[in-house]
Amino acid sequence: MPRLKLKPTEAPPPPSSGVRASTFKLLLDTAMDMIQQDGHIPSIAEVAARAKVSRATAYRYFPSRSALITSVVDASLGPVRQLADDTLGGRERVHGVFKKTFPRFRQYEPQLRAAVQLALEQWALQRAGLLEEEPYRRGHRVNILAHALAPMKTELSPAVRDRLHKALSVLYGIESYAILRDMWNLGDRELEKTVMWMVDALIDASLREGKR
Repeated sequence: MPRLKLKPTEAPPPPSSGVRASTFKLLLDTAMDMIQQDGHIPSIAEVAARAKVSRATAYRYFPSRSALITSVVDASLGPVRQLADDTLGGRERVHGVFKKTFPRFRQYEPQLRAAVQLALEQWALQRAGLLEEEPYRRGHRVNILAHALAPMKTELSPAVRDRLHKALSVLYGIESYAILRDMWNLGDRELEKTVMWMVDALIDASLREGKR
């Protein structure tokens, strides 16, 4: 399985019960609502103020925007991060992964765009030597797609499968969704049809190349 140079950020496990669990949920729900309404990532202090929780309390749960947005994305995409059905073939697994994710993109588009926004902002700050929080690392799609493509090991050479894996990772994310929405003004149905056409084109091209 391909390995990323930097491990994706993992969301902190939420408290299971009691006051801590309810406070965690309050802060997370507040942050998600603020992103939905305002379109930008709030500071921890802003979330605390909106939730009527002290800053000190909020920082105990979310010490940085990276920790906050990781939990936001986990709440948005958690169900689709489960691995595909092992009984299916490679193409069917890939189709299933994409089709299961589209509804989450529709429901949580502002939150997922905010995650990209934070990653880009932190990249610029890090290059300038100004980043003062741990960076938010993306990349969970790598393992999801690796599992989906596993049945194609007998059909594709490692090099071809690796290239297909990387190409699909470009499509499997809010980035392609945002391009087709913002630049082409596509509705949900046409957007999803376009992405799936590209998915099949990549798989077909890889299968033609096969083990060469």
